[in-house]
Amino acid sequence: MGHSKDQVLARLQELQIDFTKYEHPAVLTVEAQEKYVGHLGGGLSKNLFLKDKKHRFYIVSALKDTKVDLKVLSQRLGLGKGGLRMAPEEALGEILQVSLGCVTPFALVNESARHVSLFLDQGFKTKDFCFFHPLSNDMSIAIKACDLDKFLKSIGKDPSYVDLEANPTVGKDQPPDLAGLVPSDAIVLQDPPEKSVSSGPTEKHASVDKKSSVAAAKPVKPSNNAQKVKEKPAISVHQLTSFTDPGHFVEEILDKTSAIVLSEITEDAIKQHGEHLGAVLSDSIRKRLSLDLKNLAIIYKNTAYTEGFHAATHRQHKHI
Repeated sequence: MGHSKDQVLARLQELQIDFTKYEHPAVLTVEAQEKYVGHLGGGLSKNLFLKDKKHRFYIVSALKDTKVDLKVLSQRLGLGKGGLRMAPEEALGEILQVSLGCVTPFALVNESARHVSLFLDQGFKTKDFCFFHPLSNDMSIAIKACDLDKFLKSIGKDPSYVDLEANPTVGKDQPPDLAGLVPSDAIVLQDPPEKSVSSGPTEKHASVDKKSSVAAAKPVKPSNNAQKVKEKPAISVHQLTSFTDPGHFVEEILDKTSAIVLSEITEDAIKQHGEHLGAVLSDSIRKRLSLDLKNLAIIYKNTAYTEGFHAATHRQHKHI
């Protein structure tokens, strides 16, 4: 069971950290929080819970007006384009042990969140104090950045302050500047196929996650020429094993779809297409996912065949 709001407040008092608490109705967004504490000065924080393709998790805590571009951040971490997306809601409860709207750096106090990486907006240091939820979104506490650091160090977390609006060039002679912050001790649940479906700019607003777009992709029957397609990923034993679980199969489709959605929805695209952006995005998903879905279907079909063959062989040997 995770820590409670009262336990976090008690921990702050034990550490002799000065803070001021403000109770208010439960809020789900920083804009809603602003209505209750925005007039008090200081910095309001928005907190994003993200995951990469290897199921490593991150909290990005930024000032309300800081623009967080997931595509740029992903490249700076060495994860490639579209390497980051919003973590599923169920992970909030399983890993951070908080509910929707309660993501906060204080969630790292929970043992289940020990592998989660935290990136703090360097802008926090320019404020006299900043507001964060203490695991519950019906309260905000005002705390100095240096005191937040003190709390994090007390639970074994070294604060990492980052210029989240920076966009340094990443290339052969210019390695990703934040790659060293990618967690190396995280528990990797599965390895995705090596081929990346992401290309082009991504959406700057991190709340986009249109999983329902998968339904728009037309099923493609495996072709006899499928083996001739150069882009077809090699099927390793590890991949076959992972595709025996339908959940992994679906997760792979969602990862690919989310990457495309994030790469297509940009400010320029919204201005250019306006109300027709949905149709444009649907067409792009169909075109870019067709081959990948075809390959995934072939992998899944082959896995099912292999599993059935092994099961039949095992049963036959048993009878003999």
